[in-house]
Amino acid sequence: MGSPAPPCAANRKRRSAAAGRAAPHVVTGVHVGGGHGGERRRGSPEEAEQGAEPPAGGAVRRGKRAAPAAAAPQPAKLSRAELYRPPTSEELTQLKETEDLFHSSLLRLQIEELLKEVTLKDKKKKKIDAFLHEINSLLSAIPETAETELTDQAWLSEGVKVPFLQVPFSVKGRFRFVPPAELKVVGSYLLGTCVRPEINVDIAVTMPREIFQDKDNLNQRYHRKRALYLSHIAQHLSKEKLFGSVKFAYMNSNHLKPILLLRPQGKDEKVVTVRLHACPTSDLFKPSRFYPSKNNVRTAWFMEQSTPKEGTTEPPTPHYNNSILCDTVMLSHLHFLSNAATDFPGMKDGVALLKVWLNQRQLSKGLGCFSGFLVSMLVAYLLMKRKIVKMMSGYQVLRSTLQFLATTDLSVTGISLAKDADPSLPVLDDFHQAFEVVFVDPSGLVNLCADMTASKYHQVQLEAKRSMEILDDRMVDGFQVLLMTPKPMLRTFDHIFHLKHVSKLQGTCKKMELLNELMDRGGNYVAAALPFVVSLLARGLSQRAQLVAHSLPQIPEWPIDADPPKHKDMGPLTFGLLFVPEFAASMLEKGPQADHPEALEFRTFWGEKSELRRFQDGSICEAVVWEASTACQKRLIPEQIIRHLLKLHADIPESSICYTGALLESVIKTGKEAGGTGEEAMVSLVCSYDDLSRKLWNLKELPLTVTAVQGVHPALRYTDVFPPIPMKPIYSFHKRSKHFLLPSEEKPCPAYITPLKVICHMEGSGQWPQDKGAIKRIKAAFHLQLAELLRQQHQLVCRPAVTHTDVYKDGYMFRLQVAYHREPLILKEVVTPEGMLKYQDTEESRQLELETLHLPYLTSSLHGLQQQHPVFGSTSRLAKRWISAQLLSDSISEECVDLLVAFLFLHPAPFTPPSSPQVGFLRFLNLLATFDWKNNPLIVNLNSGLTDSDCMEIKNKFVASRSRLPVMFLATPKDQWSSMWTRERPSAQILQRLVLLASESLRALEEQLMDPLSDQDVKMVFRPPLDFYDVLIHLNPSQIPRLLESVDRPVKSVSRGVVKNSSAMNILFPVVDYDPVQLYLQELRNAFDDLALFFYDKHGGEVIAVLWKPLSFQPQPFKVSSMRGRKVTTLNNELVCIPNVEAILEDIEILGEGLVKSVEAHTEKWTI
Repeated sequence: MGSPAPPCAANRKRRSAAAGRAAPHVVTGVHVGGGHGGERRRGSPEEAEQGAEPPAGGAVRRGKRAAPAAAAPQPAKLSRAELYRPPTSEELTQLKETEDLFHSSLLRLQIEELLKEVTLKDKKKKKIDAFLHEINSLLSAIPETAETELTDQAWLSEGVKVPFLQVPFSVKGRFRFVPPAELKVVGSYLLGTCVRPEINVDIAVTMPREIFQDKDNLNQRYHRKRALYLSHIAQHLSKEKLFGSVKFAYMNSNHLKPILLLRPQGKDEKVVTVRLHACPTSDLFKPSRFYPSKNNVRTAWFMEQSTPKEGTTEPPTPHYNNSILCDTVMLSHLHFLSNAATDFPGMKDGVALLKVWLNQRQLSKGLGCFSGFLVSMLVAYLLMKRKIVKMMSGYQVLRSTLQFLATTDLSVTGISLAKDADPSLPVLDDFHQAFEVVFVDPSGLVNLCADMTASKYHQVQLEAKRSMEILDDRMVDGFQVLLMTPKPMLRTFDHIFHLKHVSKLQGTCKKMELLNELMDRGGNYVAAALPFVVSLLARGLSQRAQLVAHSLPQIPEWPIDADPPKHKDMGPLTFGLLFVPEFAASMLEKGPQADHPEALEFRTFWGEKSELRRFQDGSICEAVVWEASTACQKRLIPEQIIRHLLKLHADIPESSICYTGALLESVIKTGKEAGGTGEEAMVSLVCSYDDLSRKLWNLKELPLTVTAVQGVHPALRYTDVFPPIPMKPIYSFHKRSKHFLLPSEEKPCPAYITPLKVICHMEGSGQWPQDKGAIKRIKAAFHLQLAELLRQQHQLVCRPAVTHTDVYKDGYMFRLQVAYHREPLILKEVVTPEGMLKYQDTEESRQLELETLHLPYLTSSLHGLQQQHPVFGSTSRLAKRWISAQLLSDSISEECVDLLVAFLFLHPAPFTPPSSPQVGFLRFLNLLATFDWKNNPLIVNLNSGLTDSDCMEIKNKFVASRSRLPVMFLATPKDQWSSMWTRERPSAQILQRLVLLASESLRALEEQLMDPLSDQDVKMVFRPPLDFYDVLIHLNPSQIPRLLESVDRPVKSVSRGVVKNSSAMNILFPVVDYDPVQLYLQELRNAFDDLALFFYDKHGGEVIAVLWKPLSFQPQPFKVSSMRGRKVTTLNNELVCIPNVEAILEDIEILGEGLVKSVEAHTEKWTI
């Protein structure tokens, strides 16, 4: 949420910069009828005067006090009377509206600012108008041609190819070119609802009656004439100097509808695209020929048979009919919309906002999209039904439209704009039989949603529902989330898969017997098969997925001398699955009872996978059981279902499906056997810990009882990157000392055994001393006593130390640490020189509070979050693995990363909470890269402990004391002001580096995951660039205990002296928490902290990277006390010290003898 700062100039700049950043995702709408100039031919002088209307509710008050709009704003000098004049009624309504509608006055300002950003400026309008005048005069001057057969296209020059797939080629009919009967601008340009940055102006070019014959409605004759008409225009316009480019495109990627795109010459080329639509006169065809149940494509012609088969009835061709009707009603739609927009300034703003909303969700482009034109028609429908009134502002129009979309399912109950019920017109039911989604236009003939699949509409509906929830939630910055955040498929859906070769859908059409649909769609097998494939998957995943969505087929524009793109040229199709977390991973698909009639249907649907099973309640049912043993395999059960169903019912081979739901999880898998990703390991560890805590509570003979046992290790909140595996040491591998084992010098370093830290709180008592030294001794005595009692009463092997006791249980190593609740307070005591006793935070007391109070609370809160969202742990582990792979794990705390990931689950808007680790990780990278760390606190509302007003207070305090706070500020209910997990680290430079790495990794990953034809090596973002560093210290692999955790695992691994075993009881104590690399790093940092920074991947990295600190390389005046690592030289006859780099590199090697393989200095990068 953006902090509510005053709308000063700096803020405005920032917002417009933000809008500018978001701008590439903003797409313009498709033809939306015209304003009052609907009837005028382009070229009348009046239209230059039609400037942009003032925004709704005028941001500047119109009246004698309004400053001239164009001049630079001057501070107004107001007399005292004017200053205290009561507010006008207009101002009062505006204040009332702001209070009732918007959550804050900030939202109103943001929306007004966005509208300014996306609407067309007057200066551009003048340029566009001039361009349109010139097109107008050129079009009327194109010469006629002689009449020829439709199939004889020799009269077209070599440089132009007909923009139409003429399959089959032979067709009856004759064609000649006659200049257009009239030209009209239609669409959003006239209405003033076009949205930058892509400005499209639609011109309807009316083809004269005389070029048509009687049966042009049949067998694509009309469509081919339309294409030839545009080809001839293209041939002439391409010679003109006026145009920077003349290209063809398909309107909304529908290949029956080519259009001609014209762009101006020179630097204005990006300003506007003029789209020429060829259309017939409105009364050319009899409408009744095109009812949804009528046929206009003959099977014999389409199949190229000489005579039709006897006694066959022709199937209806509703999509084909609809495509012709669309052209005949273009101008009437224009009038309809211009009437709706008259005296309704809010409509213009509302439609612009809705277009931005659709663009950010990738819903407004492609075949069957929810276009800008459709949105304008929907607003007009709501106006007609009185759900919207002309008084409303743009924001109210946005809300009302989203509310309507969220609550109305047009795939079940269609809507119609036709006013008087003409009994001869088709009724809504007729449309529902022919189309998946129904929205009928004012003529009662055209379905505006003809190409949309039910799945796409359900996606729009789900987005609208989610958006309404966000707008009603005061904790979320609705503006930022709804209108400024792009929602690409990869970050929106839990799993994504691609159909690599869409040409395989030809086989699907055969298998599903979709010949009629193919004829109807003019041979477009993608459009014919897509609805059937999606509904097949939706049925197979009905319990598991709340939505199966698909990308919109999009075909790019092409030069006029190239052949039109084929259906297979649209590239891969992408499908997205949004899971129901409770059922997505279930292994059983239970069907009807064996003797029920539905059982046969179930068997047919699932094929040989279906089998009879007896259930516990005694019933015998059909069922499908999917193979999966680990949590990560269960998450991929939807992949098994999809591959099985597509092969069985759609003839799509497995090799054509590229499933990218869990590609990233390989980096958190351990061990040779490709088993799970460690979720099971953590569950068994938590069981062992629960058992230990019960034993601690029930210990007999302790002087004080244990009041609480709290785990603080990340594995106990499911976020340890590589959870510990139960193990038992091999004695022969180690050196023995009395009861313990020690590392042997001849052998490789033993495996790393993590101590799992557990805090034991002891009850309070008057016997506890009040002196910090004495408390430490009492705690040490408790550690000894705990070890003794656990050994006696539960036969556990323990090893006490002053600060803790290590307990070996079930193959794990628990580290118990005794805590006394008053100790932090006693550590805060300070005696002033006057002998007064006062309390203040000391480093020691802070550290102790962190370990014994805050960390246990955080661990239990996140443990609870994991119970609600089963993929929280895996997401956090991926995030930590990535940070560690970038060598930054020492620069940012684990708890901080856990909180960042928790934020994604607790505040997912505009998304739903992640249901797969991969989508969670992508959103984590996006959060790091795009969050405004400088100006906003990140509020993680654990257990909903913060109210609306708390959040406001945190933000205001944050703004007030920004300079004193950490660069990355995280607030939680128990830690609202201090951001304790980020107090020390990351530093500003590290955060900047993290942001840069996150945005680069995100870009690279999204490119790979969205391109099914690439090699998809997702580990690439886990391999950091090392050329950035000054010195690289290469380590000896046999001395790295966690080598198997590295991103690229070694081919052959060495024995590390342990075997997997969770039942060993009486053992010699293994080597715990021994990682030579970490000890070496500690020595390096102690020795050279003032000269260099050291970076290392703690999960098996083989390189320590070093960066020199630039300041330490400036010559210092000679001082005996500061000669560490320096040497003396003379500079300008003065003695100065500079770092002695050769000696330092030599020291680095000597310190790491046996561990360091070599030291590589990138000397070309630094000079002394």
